[in-house]
Parts: sequence; C-alpha cells; structure tokens
Amino acid sequence: MKTKNIIQAYRQAPWRMQLQWIGIFLLILMSIAVIAGVYLSLSGKAAITGRRIQSLEYQVSALELQINDLASQLAYASSARVMSERAAALNMVQRDPAQAIYLEVPGYSPESFSLAPAPTVDNIPSPSILPEFTASLWDWLADTLSNLPGTAQGSQEAQP
Repeated sequence: MKTKNIIQAYRQAPWRMQLQWIGIFLLILMSIAVIAGVYLSLSGKAAITGRRIQSLEYQVSALELQINDLASQLAYASSARVMSERAAALNMVQRDPAQAIYLEVPGYSPESFSLAPAPTVDNIPSPSILPEFTASLWDWLADTLSNLPGTAQGSQEAQP
C-alpha cells in the first residue's frame, strides 16, 4: 500500500522528477564551471610567471651587455697608448730610474709590510675503510668458518 502511495505521489507530481533532473544538470554544470575556473586561474598564473621570466631574462641579457661594454671601456682606458696620451696631457714625462732623485723626508717612517706566509700543503687524511667493507665474500667465509667453535684453527689453545 505504501509503495502504491509513493508511486501515485510521483505520478501526481511529475514536477518533482523534473526538479531532480534539473538539479543534477545544474550540479554537473557547476562542477564543469568550477573546474574551468580553476584551469583558467592556473593558466593565467602560468602565463604571468612565463612573462615575468622572459622579462627577467631580458634584464639579465641587458646587464650582461652593459657589463661587457664597461669592461671594454676599461680595457680601452687602461691601454698603453691612452695612458701615455693622458700622461702627456698632464705634462708628465718618463724618467730613467738612474736619473731619478729620491728625497728622504725626516720624521716620516714608511709603513711596515709583511710578506704572506709560504704556502703549506695540508695533509688531508684519507678516510679509513673498515676491513668489513674491504673483505671479499671468500675472505669473510673463510674467517667465519675458521672461528666456528670446535675447530682447531679458530682456537688459540693447543689441541691433543
């Protein structure tokens, strides 16, 4: 009787079945929308990160170019030809060390200097490896068999 009433209730209200189907459809649709939203969010973050990496790589290459440019400018400025031109512009002349006059200034004591100690060779001890790790299987088997109780080889006592 109860089953009849339930079946009759559904037959009398078909909108309930329609609501269930609509609910299932909306649940599936919402699930797809959430998955698509997560996918779009992750894709957007990956794209932003990729563009940032490209920007940083561009900055690195620009800085490397600037470093190379400054290194070439330094090499040019410290070349022998440019240094001699700068010395000539400042009215400096090259002197022979034999003709140079050295003045001794009273009360001036030059700073003392100390030479660096001679290089030493540090003896790095090699790691010692225990005999358990260097013995072969044959050596281990021979030692084990010789140390068995009741064998003449394993004991230090005299055997009759």
